[in-house]
Amino acid sequence: MADVVLRAVTVVACALLLAACGSTLTGTARPLQVTDVERELVTGYFADLNEAGGQGADEQRDLLKDTQHPDFRDEDCQLPTGTIKVQPTMSTLRLDPEWTPPGTDEHPRGVVLVVAVTLTVVQEGSEVGSQIGSQHVVLLNGKAYGFAPCVN
Repeated sequence: MADVVLRAVTVVACALLLAACGSTLTGTARPLQVTDVERELVTGYFADLNEAGGQGADEQRDLLKDTQHPDFRDEDCQLPTGTIKVQPTMSTLRLDPEWTPPGTDEHPRGVVLVVAVTLTVVQEGSEVGSQIGSQHVVLLNGKAYGFAPCVN
């Protein structure tokens, strides 16, 4: 009798497992979206950059060196004289998983995001140039990293 009960339990357990393998989940597939935490890290990155620029060119250059992506610290560019102000359009923030920095085929470690920005060069308190473009920010281990901007 115990053999029969054991076999019956085994058959029911196997049937349940097989039924679970064939079931489908309801819902609609959606592309990955930027999380609130990721959005806050990017917003903080630009706020810190602008705050450092308000303190002076040396402070901003130090921040740009500290926040340069660790895998690309030797790939920075010559920054302009003065400081930069960066105004991101956060509504354009999106994932960019296929991006690689110019001149390399190596994908940076971390979550790559891109956002439209207005970048303004400030010298001695006066705005001397402005351009609109895209800026990539990489989130790695809870920190936002960038690629030192080169003003054309």
